[in-house]
Amino acid sequence: MTDALLDISHLTAVAATVIVVMICVLLHYEVSSVLSGLMRRTSPTRRRRFLGLMFGLLGAHVVEIWLFGLTAWWLEATTSASIAGTTIVNGLDYIYLSAITYTTLGYGDVYPVGPLRFLMGTESLTGFMLITWSASLTFLEMQRHWNDRR
Repeated sequence: MTDALLDISHLTAVAATVIVVMICVLLHYEVSSVLSGLMRRTSPTRRRRFLGLMFGLLGAHVVEIWLFGLTAWWLEATTSASIAGTTIVNGLDYIYLSAITYTTLGYGDVYPVGPLRFLMGTESLTGFMLITWSASLTFLEMQRHWNDRR
């Protein structure tokens, strides 16, 4: 029983999950910091500032989804992790699984099996937190800049 708990596939999934979560959180922090600074320093119209903020945050989320999806693809190729449900045809299917997990949407047509469950479970928590972070930043920036013409 101890061997099952310390299986190399599970340890690899845990290590990969920790690394990808750290990268995503750091990436989100840096993108948020840069965008927040640009909101204060730039003088284009309010519309351009907010569109820049929104597209910047959306871009960060897309990159984070891709990082989790590529990690899932790598884990499936190198460990006993797998995906069940709809047949996985190519790498974009892993990005799809990552997107529905990150956003906590979870259609249920594909789902992780084995060690991949740890990555996907942690991804949903990470995605929820980072989406909430983006929403909070957007609210604060709107509150700060919305009435900038008064």
